[in-house]
Amino acid sequence: MLEIDSSKGEGGGQVVRSSVALSAITGIEARLTRIRENRPTNGLSKQHCIAVKAVADMTGSEVIGNHAGSRELLFRPGNIKRSDVTLDIGTAGSISLVLQAVMLASRNHTEKIKIDVRGGTNVMWAPPIDSYQQILFPLMERMGIHAELQIADRGFYPDGGGRVIAELAPIGDISPLVIQDLGKLKGIEGVFYIQHLKDSIKDDMIESCKDMLDLDCSVDIEVQRTVGSSKGAGLSLVAVYENGRLGSNVLTTKGHPAKQAGEDVAKDLLREMGSGATMDVYTADQLLPYMAMATGPSEFTVSRISRHLLSQMDTLETFLDVRFGVERRGQVYNLSVTPGDE
Repeated sequence: MLEIDSSKGEGGGQVVRSSVALSAITGIEARLTRIRENRPTNGLSKQHCIAVKAVADMTGSEVIGNHAGSRELLFRPGNIKRSDVTLDIGTAGSISLVLQAVMLASRNHTEKIKIDVRGGTNVMWAPPIDSYQQILFPLMERMGIHAELQIADRGFYPDGGGRVIAELAPIGDISPLVIQDLGKLKGIEGVFYIQHLKDSIKDDMIESCKDMLDLDCSVDIEVQRTVGSSKGAGLSLVAVYENGRLGSNVLTTKGHPAKQAGEDVAKDLLREMGSGATMDVYTADQLLPYMAMATGPSEFTVSRISRHLLSQMDTLETFLDVRFGVERRGQVYNLSVTPGDE
């Protein structure tokens, strides 16, 4: 059994999600202690519990301590492979973060996985579900992992009400991903979504964003007006290069008016594009487990090494035979991932 101190590194839900998924696919029993000990609210949240239960149900695993507020969790992996997963977070908890755990836990499944999740599609402190379609899934496709999703309903904080249906094909050999140079910029694409808010928000955000993106390339922003039980608006951008993708995103709030939000999301993207990085930190977090199980070494650069990224590396080294290398090269950090059989 592995004993995992969940307060180390970023000390949040990522350790929990990654640990239970890796326990399920490696067959190694794990005990997690001091869960979210350094966070304002200690222990598991409902969102974390849903992710853990989903992984346990789809793999026939036993879990003890999976309840809101729990600071310890015991996960005993099983050997059942269920291919149809239906989840309801019940709040505006992030659908994208729950999907992280479920998709990784399906590594050994031999049939297509269908995941139907209700919760928040676009919420603070979590990747917008749009970034999966814009960045994560296209890069996974290059690794031989085919995933797709449909956003059936948008869900915003605090009401939630979003729904996403995702499908993941059986994962065979995983190809390494090497992006040392992004190549030529092909264009910038975006998705602006709005639900139960006035149309002037759209005009202000898109106009200020495009004004800030004064580049010699096309800027195409799709507008999605939706109807649901919650209200909100935001913009998710991706810079598409020959060899990779970089993204940024923003949500409107009462303290973050639309015009300022449009400027900020553009500035964030320009900053990432100008950093020299070949992958954004948030995407690196999510791709790292698949790189650790690839058939060869992967390599890319990021603008910074976040605590989340360090924590993910530590968790992967605990479960898998993998080596990580981090080297500062000018203004970026070069990260190499070498699976143990290499």
